[in-house]
Amino acid sequence: MSGNTVPPVANPPAELPPVPLGRAPLFERIVTLTVIVVPLLGLVAAPFFLWGWGFSWTDMGLLIGMYLLTALGVTVGFHRLFTHRSFETHTWVKFAFAVMGSMAVQGSLLRWVALHRRHHQHSDTPDDPHTPHHSGGGVRGVLRGAWHAHFGWFFDGTPPGLDDYVKDLAKSRALRVADALWPLWILLGLLLPGLIGGLVEGSWRGVWTGLIWGGLVRVLLVHHVTWSVNSACHLWGWRPYRSEDESRNNVIFGILALGEGWHNAHHAFPTSARHGLRWWQIDVSYYLIRAMSWVGLAWNVRLPSDAAMEKAARDRVESEGTGPK
Repeated sequence: MSGNTVPPVANPPAELPPVPLGRAPLFERIVTLTVIVVPLLGLVAAPFFLWGWGFSWTDMGLLIGMYLLTALGVTVGFHRLFTHRSFETHTWVKFAFAVMGSMAVQGSLLRWVALHRRHHQHSDTPDDPHTPHHSGGGVRGVLRGAWHAHFGWFFDGTPPGLDDYVKDLAKSRALRVADALWPLWILLGLLLPGLIGGLVEGSWRGVWTGLIWGGLVRVLLVHHVTWSVNSACHLWGWRPYRSEDESRNNVIFGILALGEGWHNAHHAFPTSARHGLRWWQIDVSYYLIRAMSWVGLAWNVRLPSDAAMEKAARDRVESEGTGPK
């Protein structure tokens, strides 16, 4: 394990001038709206279409299991492995994480990584794809900014030069294939819980409740929990470390987002495989990476040194003249 010595963005493109993005094409906006609304409708419709069927232990297991599977695909795979290269692993493990992350219905692997690397290069500046800031002052400005950071930015046009952010990943044939097949992985993520539910329950009831709870409702929860890292964790929480943005540690999403909510720590040490840097900061994503390292499935796991953490904490106090807040 080594200190945090690698730049936060792998092979970033040259600095680009601000470009007004405008709105995405109409078809893309319709698809995006559908992806956001359909899981919500699934949750709303469940009590009506499943009345009298109840909520079984199978449904609970599928909801929790699929949540962990797909959320870890995003947090460990898309984010810590592919975006920040905070550890290394075998190609087949990378492919598996690419599939798991794609099941979360947050877009293709390469586009997700490119946008997130751009976010780190321009964090909380006007060129940041999903900053909650720069939306005006007062309560209205905060609300507009939170809305934009949470999912409003999905309806914006594509930033220029995204392909330049993922040249390293595009060299891998396995990752290119996983990226190209992302609609298939989305379908698999919806059908799999339905199939398991039907087999366990031995009925069509199990198929439908598995599809709703392990599929649609799970997508809804993963969406809004992970999106809250972009919105809530750049607005509310405390900043124990110096970073060049408004990232915050937020205990609620530190837990719900499997460690991603310790967001100030992440922005201070972007290539760290561990975001919850204190013993009491629950970081399920790091626990998985650490377990993988014990069985030879992860190596070159990057962690900040104690000296680096102490310096970042001192720098924050010196820059703001206050204790943690």
